[in-house]
Amino acid sequence: MLAALAAGTALVAAATSAALRFVAPQPEADRLSDSLAGVAAPLPEGWRTSPVPPVTGFTSVARDGDGAVVMARPVPGPIEDAKKTAAQAAQLYSRLLLKGDRVTVVDDRGTRDGYTRALRAEYRDVVNRPAFLRVMLVTREDQPVLLVGLLQPEDQARRQALEAVMTSLR
Repeated sequence: MLAALAAGTALVAAATSAALRFVAPQPEADRLSDSLAGVAAPLPEGWRTSPVPPVTGFTSVARDGDGAVVMARPVPGPIEDAKKTAAQAAQLYSRLLLKGDRVTVVDDRGTRDGYTRALRAEYRDVVNRPAFLRVMLVTREDQPVLLVGLLQPEDQARRQALEAVMTSLR
């Protein structure tokens, strides 16, 4: 009799636990939404928005907690030369954010809706590991947007995650 009571109690506990898991709301993924820049996207697991971008002029930021940052800001006016504008932005943010001893362009190409340039910074000291910076200019008639992604230290898997976040912002 005692065994039957224990088995019944265990069965009720298991059923209750399963039911609660089934009806409990799933945690919602964090979402970057920037009405000023006109971009929005769900963020992957581990990424969160931050209230204040680390660089003046940007209107939104998302971070992964391990050294990856994506920032967005509107660009005033129409873009005359997307390649030139992206190159100038990459140079500016390289000086501000990377400060590498050796900075090389690792990607420079037009995209379906703009232009992108990526840089890799290397450092002579033994403390800093290589860093990666991607600048994407999204040219839209109504509101061009500049996206800047920074990753330090750089590694291939984290770089793919950073780029996935950047390309999802549209």
